[in-house]
Amino acid sequence: MRLARIRLHDDRVVVARVDGDTAVPLAEEQPGFMADAVRDLIAAGTDPASLEPIAPAVALDDVTLLSPLAAPQKIVCIGLNYADHIRETGLDAPTVPLAFVKTAHCLTGPYDTVEVPDGATEQLDWEAELAVVIGRTARHVTPETAMDHVFGYTVANDLSARDAQFADGQWFRGKNFDGFCPLGPWIVTAGDIADPHALAISARVNGQTVQDSSTKEMIFGVGEVISYLSRFMTLHPGDVIATGTPHGVGMGRTPRLWLADGDVVEVEVEGVGVLRTPLRTTRPTREDHA
Repeated sequence: MRLARIRLHDDRVVVARVDGDTAVPLAEEQPGFMADAVRDLIAAGTDPASLEPIAPAVALDDVTLLSPLAAPQKIVCIGLNYADHIRETGLDAPTVPLAFVKTAHCLTGPYDTVEVPDGATEQLDWEAELAVVIGRTARHVTPETAMDHVFGYTVANDLSARDAQFADGQWFRGKNFDGFCPLGPWIVTAGDIADPHALAISARVNGQTVQDSSTKEMIFGVGEVISYLSRFMTLHPGDVIATGTPHGVGMGRTPRLWLADGDVVEVEVEGVGVLRTPLRTTRPTREDHA
């Protein structure tokens, strides 16, 4: 099943089952701070397949696809987790998963424009990633049982301001600009992905392929990552884990290639979906300085 958050023409946000080119509304999201109907549905243990439609099916072209999760408790990212990415960077492979976080303000929809403040970065990079959505609370789980805690999979672009990332001595600022985590276009439930470690993964910039790899290049698989994280943090339903990026990022190319105003990045994971993210440079307004 493909499960999405969509905005209808009357501005209501609903959880929907995506069937082909249509979306079937299943539950309405109530407005409010940190509202997230998909997270709440997962946390309640509700099987989406058991939900009856609350409205007639609508064409995807007539609705707005939103980030499939609006307010997960955590977005954990894994760095340097692809063997081919290690080779292009020349760095040593980590002995345990290298984890960092993005916060929910980074989330943006699968086709939304990401606005980057003028002068904030000169080294904007893309990172195609398979993202895991946690379905059941995980604490001290083994790699063998960890997969039982997966609700499904989605696609992420771990946008990164490399100059900020490496100037600060830690990665928080460079990874956490507004909109730096396009997510979606939906969540594919775990039962529909036979093997998350055998999926083609790619990225295109302005139509040119820049990343072309497979999730089989992961150093630490999904179960290993969940198990490792669960040793020191409780993973909750709706949490997102971005599992790393393969070779072909702008930082690893010769010469280096950085994203610029007007560029469009497409990230695709086989069997899951495609993100399409236009980039726009914006100038601070008076209100931004208030």
